[in-house]
Amino acid sequence: MDSVLRPYDLGHTQWYVLQLLAINGPLNQREVTRLLEVERATLSTITGVLVRKGLIEQLADDADQRQKVLRITAAGTDLWSTIPDPIELITTVAFAGVDPTDLATARRVLSEATERLVNHRTENKQP
Repeated sequence: MDSVLRPYDLGHTQWYVLQLLAINGPLNQREVTRLLEVERATLSTITGVLVRKGLIEQLADDADQRQKVLRITAAGTDLWSTIPDPIELITTVAFAGVDPTDLATARRVLSEATERLVNHRTENKQP
């Protein structure tokens, strides 16, 4: 993934932040931390890098001035529109030639397993 993003001067976590903001619009920094399942300090570092690159803005939240809202900039949107989707590229290479029925079965099994793990985690209140 990083090899696909390197020409764009992005790491994979930076890409995920841009993806969230490009798709969802402005988000509270706390929400981005939760969605990406990263530590606050990690997101703070990534946010600082993306702000310095001019790809996102960090604004005070109108509802709570102590909180920050992240928003993709015009430069970030322009970059986003040129970056190939690294997950799609990896998937295409990894599953080239695999029977579509087998892929559908694999997706279903993995989706069900993921759902069970999420439910288990939620029911047991595990981080």
